[in-house]
Amino acid sequence: MSSRFSLGLPAPLRHFFSLFPLYEHPPVSAPYAAAALVPTPTLWIHAPRAPADDVLSADVECLKWQAYLALRGCADIALRWDVSADGALDGRLPNLQVPLQPGAEDTLLPAHLLPGWADERVGALDLLEGYADAAARDESRAWVALMEGNVHAALALAQPRTVTWAMWISPYSDKHRPVETMLNPPPPPLTGFSSLLPPYGTHIDRSAVELQYREAVAALSERLGTDKWFLGSAGPTALDALIFAYLHCILHSKDNAIRTEVTRRVNLVAWERRVQVQVRAAFRRLSAPAES
Repeated sequence: MSSRFSLGLPAPLRHFFSLFPLYEHPPVSAPYAAAALVPTPTLWIHAPRAPADDVLSADVECLKWQAYLALRGCADIALRWDVSADGALDGRLPNLQVPLQPGAEDTLLPAHLLPGWADERVGALDLLEGYADAAARDESRAWVALMEGNVHAALALAQPRTVTWAMWISPYSDKHRPVETMLNPPPPPLTGFSSLLPPYGTHIDRSAVELQYREAVAALSERLGTDKWFLGSAGPTALDALIFAYLHCILHSKDNAIRTEVTRRVNLVAWERRVQVQVRAAFRRLSAPAES
């Protein structure tokens, strides 16, 4: 114990404190401390797949927003994936760290505020949101529901998550939507409606989910046809960003069944590859300072 704290203490108390010595260690520099001074927007995402220099998140939710920002025309956005979701706003990634004026603290934006930030950076969308007409804009809502419902459910079942001990103690560690909330109609309970036991859990019919997924992919391929963007839009829309994220994650899935359903549609594969180039170009990895 430091002498400045132990002065004047009785000998027995000094002996007691000596059993719990206080050690001082030199400060440990954070790997991205130097990069925090770089005045560039930085998107916090879940880590990409291998190789390590990739810039596309392996998490479909993060990739949706990466694609959204890139297709809106936002560019030169740095990425970092050393931040756990526990440290993000609401326990969810992505977050966008936006640098302010010199001397002011950076601001951190959750995902739902990214469209507003993009509006300020590249200009707001019109009332049609980039779609060819009001009918296409309304149709896009149905496609969003299909992708975030049937397609997301199949992708989630094909990529089971690993449960760790940290998930039992952290209030933010599991923010993914349960599969049963993606299905329409909702799956029945495990016990059945005529059971003497109270209803609990859910019985997910994987065959039904796979059938709905195959129908969704077939409809998606037919709707795209030979168009450059979905629904015949002149430029990319939020729907294109959403569909790209799902197609990219499906094409990199280890589940042969869901991957093959897309790879056999040549127009979807070619479209995903073309859009992938544009999305990648908008991001760069935030470099850590070189070690001394």
